[in-house]
Amino acid sequence: MEKTRLGKTNLYVSRTSFGAIPIQRISEEESISILRKAYANGVNFFDTARFYGTSEYRIGKALGDVRKKVVIATKTMAKTGEDLKIELEKSLKELDTDYIDIYQFHNPPFFPQPNEPDGLYDAALEVKKEGKINHIGVSTHNLELAKEMVKSGLIETMQYPINSIATEEEIKLIELCLDYNVGFVAMKCMAGGLISDAKSAFVFMRQFKNAVPIWGIQHMWELEEFLGYEKNPPELDNEIWETIYKDRNELADDFCRACGYCMPCQVDINIPMAARMEFLLKRMDVNLYTTKDYKAMMRRINDCTGCNHCEELCRYNLDIKALLRRHLEFYENFLMKLKK
Repeated sequence: MEKTRLGKTNLYVSRTSFGAIPIQRISEEESISILRKAYANGVNFFDTARFYGTSEYRIGKALGDVRKKVVIATKTMAKTGEDLKIELEKSLKELDTDYIDIYQFHNPPFFPQPNEPDGLYDAALEVKKEGKINHIGVSTHNLELAKEMVKSGLIETMQYPINSIATEEEIKLIELCLDYNVGFVAMKCMAGGLISDAKSAFVFMRQFKNAVPIWGIQHMWELEEFLGYEKNPPELDNEIWETIYKDRNELADDFCRACGYCMPCQVDINIPMAARMEFLLKRMDVNLYTTKDYKAMMRRINDCTGCNHCEELCRYNLDIKALLRRHLEFYENFLMKLKK
């Protein structure tokens, strides 16, 4: 398994790494089996968060006996130093460890800095001195905030959504991290599931030597696919570029990244799913998305009150109401065509 240095941390992590959001959606037995196989095949970096349900607990249970041989990153959504310490203790217990390799501020709405009234960054420094965390990082969907943090010298790792349909401005963040010796962790490398070709996604990310993609793994076959690419890395050839250009043409700039920060909706609209339905129907098995439950989910868009809460929370400044209407209209038209 090829490894790379994660910025100034001097941690050498596998270039194929594990994003542990999806393992909370499967059985505990399945998730532990997948985590153990990933480790057995050379994956040594596992990313999770306090916010990810049972994810931390399952990592702890699966990898507790090899703790010294793996790098674990988790995140806190705490807004004060006091809450950070409380959340950290919970993470340590769930992960069955006495230290976290990389402790990340989880999509903070502001830049945590020293000597601020919230005490957030100061608390991180305090627990670092105590040996409970080794490195301080940030996970964010805000590009301008990400740039500011990287340049500040206050963080050691930056986690940001990058994939083959990212903008040139977003991709420049990878080089910025290299310039400032900040480890770069790439999330959403499959664009929240909209990129269906794992091969093109893998090869695109592979060209950035300092980028560490964390692939969200839910099924054993997904892990095996990425392990196969790791053993025999494909080339970024004309065929791959054609696939990437097709994705870029089909997925407009206003597509939903499925980050989920717009949720929960006050009338229970599943925004991350509904706001991507047109793309899902065009790129996936339509039978998955035309069931009775999905029809009810999409038609719940009609209950939108226009409160704007979701748009205030959106990290990409999307016109969510317009997106939802567009995808509902496409969905209903699609269903009509199926009946003919």
